[in-house]
Amino acid sequence: MENLAGQAAASSYEKGSYVNILFLHHSTGECVWKGGVPEWFAAYNARHQTDYRITESIFPKKRPYGWKNYPYDYWNIWVKNAGPSPFLEEPTLEILTRQYDVIVFKHCFPVSEILPDTGVPDISSKDKRIENYKLQYAALRERLHSFTDTRFIVWTGAALTEGSTSPDSARRAADFFKWVRDVWDEPGDNIFTWDFFDLETEGSPYMKDGHAAGPYDSHPSPAFSRQVAPLFCQRIVDVIEGRGDVDRLPQAPSEEVSHHFGS
Repeated sequence: MENLAGQAAASSYEKGSYVNILFLHHSTGECVWKGGVPEWFAAYNARHQTDYRITESIFPKKRPYGWKNYPYDYWNIWVKNAGPSPFLEEPTLEILTRQYDVIVFKHCFPVSEILPDTGVPDISSKDKRIENYKLQYAALRERLHSFTDTRFIVWTGAALTEGSTSPDSARRAADFFKWVRDVWDEPGDNIFTWDFFDLETEGSPYMKDGHAAGPYDSHPSPAFSRQVAPLFCQRIVDVIEGRGDVDRLPQAPSEEVSHHFGS
């Protein structure tokens, strides 16, 4: 594999070289994937003579690890239990980075069920608190930085509908993912963010009901998934092609997106 992920801030790429992309997700990510991600890349590759190969995978699986993809779980699998062997059948970064040039990962919407801080942060705590999340994210950033030949794209967390959360919890979620985007994500390195939280909420603390599967179901609707799938794909391409620190959140489909989706 000709790896294009080294030198994350590079402004160019070699035409004809292929890039292996892995998207790790649960149900929210599956909705967006089904919104047209594979079709978008097929059209983009045909139009630009590129060879960007994207695949998706459930991470972590329901068994044996459990259906949990929160900051604690990425820290637990990729930092605490790092190494050349899987942890509870889940691949570590040592395994994944041998196969993929770009790795995208995310959290599902229960990540936004954030409790108040206690004043005693604990990196090994499963409690959903900003104080714990920040420690886990700091350790993850250091770990991701050690894989200099790989680019990582992190979704800001999926939001909850107003009917599924409290005002205080929603505010804490908005504050944390703003921190992820504006503070944790440093320019010039091999880590990039895609602000899915902002797309879902449009600047409010809540997922817009019109974007959700229902007032009490915080999965993205099929229509919203089709709307944001091209933006997600374009974000990956921007990172591959050296624009990751410039075009952080496309607000409208590019020419290629409009051509393929008829918008």
